[in-house]
Amino acid sequence: MTAAVAPVTADPGRATGAARGAAVGLAVVQRRAAEAVLAVLDGRNADAAIASVDTSGFDGATRAALTDLTYGTLRFLGELRGIVRQFVHQKPAPLIEAILWVAVYQLSHGKTASHVIVSQAVAAVEAVNRGAKGFANAVLRNYLRAPEAALAKAIERDEAQWNHPTWWVERIRSEQPEWWEAILRGGNGHGPLTLRVNRRRATVAQLLEAFAARKIDAEALSESMLVLKRPRPVERLPGFRDGWFSVQDAGAQLAAPLLGVKDGMRVLDACAAPGGKTAHVMELADCQLTALDIDAQRCHRIAENLARLGLAADVRAADAGEPAARGQWWDGKPFDRILLDAPCTGSGVVRRHPDGKWLKRESDIAQLAAQQARLIDALWPLVKPGGRMLYVTCSVFKAENSEQIEAALSRHADMRRIRITLPGDPASSGGQLLPGGNRKTHNHDGYFYALLEKAAS
Repeated sequence: MTAAVAPVTADPGRATGAARGAAVGLAVVQRRAAEAVLAVLDGRNADAAIASVDTSGFDGATRAALTDLTYGTLRFLGELRGIVRQFVHQKPAPLIEAILWVAVYQLSHGKTASHVIVSQAVAAVEAVNRGAKGFANAVLRNYLRAPEAALAKAIERDEAQWNHPTWWVERIRSEQPEWWEAILRGGNGHGPLTLRVNRRRATVAQLLEAFAARKIDAEALSESMLVLKRPRPVERLPGFRDGWFSVQDAGAQLAAPLLGVKDGMRVLDACAAPGGKTAHVMELADCQLTALDIDAQRCHRIAENLARLGLAADVRAADAGEPAARGQWWDGKPFDRILLDAPCTGSGVVRRHPDGKWLKRESDIAQLAAQQARLIDALWPLVKPGGRMLYVTCSVFKAENSEQIEAALSRHADMRRIRITLPGDPASSGGQLLPGGNRKTHNHDGYFYALLEKAAS
């Protein structure tokens, strides 16, 4: 449910400084959410898009409302565009159209009174273009006369029915004929707040006790994992500042155990940011770990996360695909284990990052697959004979997953794939975890895992 914000009585687009500080109205939040959605469609991720809009005078609740409206609109953008399209004869200016998407999202998926949503959306449109006030009012009033019929007409198109781009729907339908509907529905859901307990500092029992003392309802899923019944700001949870736990999806928590690191091993985390899997590896074994990321700022985040957890690694800003480059990060000694969490489309994590559905283009898949192949080929020589590489993506597209591994096996005669068992309902055969679900065995994002072993010399 969207956080409550006050209606406005003045022009929200012209309220500034102290006037906004007193009470930021819903119309302002609607407009800012619309601006953020347009920024996503222009190529920014949702967090950067929200950060780019003017939030002068916003308090915590209003910022939460902005985030909710932005993410909610992106989650259901296919149907929202399909609905608004029915009530316009001529395409309106982008910002006005986006305000209508936001308003229809609120009307169809929110709990705020419809008359408040409409009046505030009309005020938001008026602040952009006074002459479009009547147009916006007519669109929203016409929609409210028969919302079910408008939705029924909209979902005649794949984009609106599945709230994914048409190319995405067609690709998943073709590649996963048994599971395509479950994958798309799962991508439109909401992921739970899942925590991984830092076994070096706490236990699940200790964390559950601390949560119970604060009346925070949580459930243990394993000896190192628990899920909160109701998400809340993680920084306010007991034990966070003391490094008792990290936020990590259940699917992502499989990586470190699958890698099978033992004490004393040399380990490389090749694409490590933000450091969740890096930390998990170090929580499970006393190893010598090098963590790389090509982005220096993201490396800083890795170091911060490790410090909070009481862990330390050799964190370097470098291109994992260039181990022999000038100023190289590699010392020439092979690694016992390499974790390659490869750059990918993120098609398996769109329930948490709905902007990803609209940021990616089908042409990105081939470009990313080429980058993944480059990393595999560059890093495979660094694996010690008898050592292992774990290839991971958060994708559900075969070109990044099974097809990528089949191609790698054909290129490297000393590479073999180790059979692994993954939890999952529905099926997780072939290393592919499907996103979504609401049961203990299947409430995770979509991931792909391939464990590769180098033949002993």
